Formats: sequence, structure tokens, C-alpha cells
Amino acid sequence: MTDTTQSRTTASTLARLLDSDIAWNFRHSWTARISSVLILILFAAALFAPMLATQNPYDISQLLLLDSELPPAWVEGGDPRYLLGTDEQARDVYSSILYGLRLSLIVGFASVALAAVVGISLGLLGGFVGGMVDGAIMRVADILLSFPAILVALLVNGIARGVLPPDRHADAAIWVLILAIGLTNWVQYARTVRGSTMVERQKEYVQAARINGVSGMGIMMNHILPNVLGPVLVIATINLGMAVLTEATLSFLGVGMPATQPSLGTLIRIGNEYLFSGIWWVVIFPSVVLVALVLAVNLLGDWLRDALNPKLR
Repeated sequence: MTDTTQSRTTASTLARLLDSDIAWNFRHSWTARISSVLILILFAAALFAPMLATQNPYDISQLLLLDSELPPAWVEGGDPRYLLGTDEQARDVYSSILYGLRLSLIVGFASVALAAVVGISLGLLGGFVGGMVDGAIMRVADILLSFPAILVALLVNGIARGVLPPDRHADAAIWVLILAIGLTNWVQYARTVRGSTMVERQKEYVQAARINGVSGMGIMMNHILPNVLGPVLVIATINLGMAVLTEATLSFLGVGMPATQPSLGTLIRIGNEYLFSGIWWVVIFPSVVLVALVLAVNLLGDWLRDALNPKLR
């Protein structure tokens, strides 16, 4: 294929995308546009945190204890060097939010990816094979659904911390959080994919693939999976906000990221301890960023659910 042909193919694909119903819906939905812009701003802030931050809050050598507990720059007693003030360890709140946002998003994306892989795999397997395999998977899913997600995450977190030696807890905290949140949220993917798979496996194109000698794994991966990804995309978008919120909850409870590597939840927990001492900025600003992120992701997920639902077009 020549470069000219590739360019024409790319242009044609882009044109079809811009003329699609989803693109039209996006252009005419102020909720989708505003939430997308807010998400892009927050993602860019997390991605370029080392360049945007005035200090590295994880580097002790950059902290000056004499600058601890300074109010925001526009408040009396504030320092222009610290736009949103400092905490009790003289960490710049603005820089801490940028680095904490990065950690929260890493945990959110990784846990959603883990939950999606596990849930889609088990859902495909259960819906396509059926029988005892499907029954066993769904009974495990039912058991997990009978407990609040935060309790399951706390259980997985506690088991992982019990297995690891105490001196490894801080280094492994982010991996433990990803594992705990990911193993909590796979059920939604599994149940959704299972239901769609049970419908798809009865259709003619699947029967034709069987007649042509395509293996069961080939049918699941090449024929059924592409047709069940629509609902999965919606679940993953909404689950990103829930995963970030779960990480913040675990960190607020003291079983998430350590104080030396604070996420948004850890910053809120630290700030909450000093809230009644008048140091309100340490808890207020991280809370506002967390609320903005979760709200924007949920609004975008709600729009995407409606946009992908042909009955609502």
C-alpha cells in the first residue's frame, strides 16, 4: 500500500468518525464537552506534574520546615512561592496535588484495566461455555456482590499486607491498591459480557464460524468479543471514577498510599487531622480536585452510555 493510499484511507476513516452519530451527539452535548475538557486538563496536569510543580513533595531535601503550615498566597501570611499554601511537613499543597493526582490516576487506570481483563475473560468463558463453568463463575460473582465493594477491597488489602513483610508495605502500596480495587470491580464486566455473549453465540455468524471449523477460542476472541465491547467501554469509563474514589477512601482510612507518597486520599486524610486547627487549605483543595475528577468522569460515562444506546438516539 502506497503512502497516498494510506493517507486516503486514514482521511476516509476520520471523515466517517466525524460524521458518526456519537460525534454528532458529542458536538451537541455541553455536558460531554465540558467534562471532556476538565478531564483533559486534570490528565495533563498529572502527566506533566514534574514540569508544572514548584517542588517534588516526595524529595525531603526540597522541604524547608520553616515554611510549614503557610496559608495560600492570597491569604494574609501567605508566601507567593506556595500558591495553595503548605502542610505540616512544608510540602507545597499545589505540588502535592499534582503528584497525588498522578498516583490516583495510575491506580485508577491500572485497577480498571485489571478488572476489565479478568471480568471480560470470565464473562466470555462463562457465557460461551455455559454449564458448570458458567455456574461456578456466577456463584463467585454473586458472593462478591453480597459484600460492599469497600469491604472486599479492605479484605484483599489486608491479606496482601499480611503476606508482605512490614518493611515492604510502603513500596508495594500502589500494587496492593491496584490488586484490591481491580479484584473488587471485575464482577460488573463479567456479568455484562456474559449476558451479551449468551445472546451473540446464538446468532448465525457464530454458527457459520463453527461450521467453518473455527475453534471456540477463535470465535470468542475474533467474533464475539468485538460485539460486546460497547457496554464494557461505558462500564470502564464510570469505573475509573469509582476506582479513584475507592483509592481515596482506602488512603483516607490509612490503608492506602503512605504519607511519604501521598495520593489525593492521603492528602485529604492528613489535612483532616489539622482541619480544626485552622489549616483548612490542606484538605479543601485536594477534596475539590477529587470531586471535580470523579464528577467529570461520571458525567462523561453517563453521556457515553446514552450515546451508545440506540433506543435513546
